[in-house]
Amino acid sequence: MNLGGDVSSILMACGDKSGAERYYVPALRLVGWQGEIRLVSPGDEVPELERAAGLLLCGGGDVHPRLWDPDAEAHREARPDEGRDAFEAPLVRRAWEARVPMLGICRGEQMLNVALGGTLIQDIPDHFHCEDQCHRFGTAREPDLRHAVQLAPGSRLAGLFGISTFQVNSRHHQAVGRVAPCLKAVGWELGTVHAETGPLVEAVEAEDSDRWVFGVQWHPEGLVTLPNEAGRLARRLFEAFAQAVGTR
Repeated sequence: MNLGGDVSSILMACGDKSGAERYYVPALRLVGWQGEIRLVSPGDEVPELERAAGLLLCGGGDVHPRLWDPDAEAHREARPDEGRDAFEAPLVRRAWEARVPMLGICRGEQMLNVALGGTLIQDIPDHFHCEDQCHRFGTAREPDLRHAVQLAPGSRLAGLFGISTFQVNSRHHQAVGRVAPCLKAVGWELGTVHAETGPLVEAVEAEDSDRWVFGVQWHPEGLVTLPNEAGRLARRLFEAFAQAVGTR
């Protein structure tokens, strides 16, 4: 497969460039992306979206609640990365206006949601009254397939995967709260449920079916080399993103 060539560029927003080079860049190369990948992080010059055909938002530290509530305080368990917040939120909005394909992973899904008008659950154990280590399993080097994700029948993500229930890794303590008006929740972890807010959101996609915008709470970049269903689906997600970027 020849994706990208010399004509398309993927902008990869991250907090740790060495981590992005170790996990996210190889995931794209594995599925055939041959175009430019530009890593950007706080402190870099604000990138020109005219040179980018796709935006990938990597995982990382927490999102500060003042992005959706100016008076809110960070949860005691939170480790906000306000530098990334300030750098990435306007980037997401500009990419949305320009109809740039976007893929958000873990923190990246959360940033997609917040930048486009949604909120987050600051701490999963506190909100869902579950054990402290709930959804904090495995490492980047050693992923732990911990729970199932259930996708909405008829969602574009379910169509992309060709399957609606599958196992994922889980390494986070924040999660999507109120979904942004231009997005919709299409994936959940049904074992973590709140009486008022429902099950924990694991995936979102654009309401507008003409936009290629997806966010996932798990870490597919850590699964792409696995010789099982989880690996196949992870590769399919990166491949679909690369295809959307290459044809923009």
